[in-house]
Amino acid sequence: MMPISLLRPQLSEASAPLTHDVEVIDERGRRSVIAIPAERPLTVYVDKRELVTLMTLGGAPEALILGYLRNQRLVKSIAEIESVQVDWSVDSVAVVTRNGIADVEERTSKKVVTTGCGQGSVFGGLMDEIDQIALPPDARLRQSVVYKIVDIIRTQHSIYKQAGSVHGCALFTNQGELLHFFEDVGRHNAVDAIAGRMWLDDIDGGDKVFYTTGRLTSEMVMKGAQMGIPFLLSRSGTTQMGHMVAERVGMALLARCSGKHFLLLTGQERLEFEPQLLAAAG
Repeated sequence: MMPISLLRPQLSEASAPLTHDVEVIDERGRRSVIAIPAERPLTVYVDKRELVTLMTLGGAPEALILGYLRNQRLVKSIAEIESVQVDWSVDSVAVVTRNGIADVEERTSKKVVTTGCGQGSVFGGLMDEIDQIALPPDARLRQSVVYKIVDIIRTQHSIYKQAGSVHGCALFTNQGELLHFFEDVGRHNAVDAIAGRMWLDDIDGGDKVFYTTGRLTSEMVMKGAQMGIPFLLSRSGTTQMGHMVAERVGMALLARCSGKHFLLLTGQERLEFEPQLLAAAG
């Protein structure tokens, strides 16, 4: 019998168009066709029980669902999941677990509505597990790698450049190598897709960097911490609660990352400044 640690779920590998063409009229009355992001509902059934409906772009639905179950703390290990089958003809996904989810009614009864685009929700107490998270204390990130990451994101081919109105999240090594990049209509979906992909690829977060185009709310910071990632970068800003969560888990939080500019809000000891980089730029 195959060891449970080596079991991987069967995936449908479903696909769907990521953009939709519409006709528009500009301020001069001129007609043209533009692409806008696709958005579709995806109702999640776990062991034939309806759990939630997510609004999503649909670019990586299996990874999204795996990451959602992981970040909602409903499933502890990917080995617990037998299959994830997406069917866009009925806008639903069927998840089958190997042994069911214990106390699923109780665990999904309490929801916290978050600031995630599309009204994200987090089952259970959002702050319950913060003090149990231990990020690697010696993880460090060089200033030059921050600039490398920002530049890679700037030149990344994306739905946002084509159609706008989406958020992107990316996973990098602490040397600035891009591992995964996902976009979705809500940043919480994009981070869940990253989490799901990390599960599938058995990626440890201790030496990774997470980047998002969206703001660093408590939900985003908490999910990054659950993934074991000590560095969160954002093109946008953060919230008071996001800042508080990052401080409590010892995470480096960098906001307003654009060009050579950033604001380091927490985890000052984790960033290795390289003053010569700015001196060379004049």
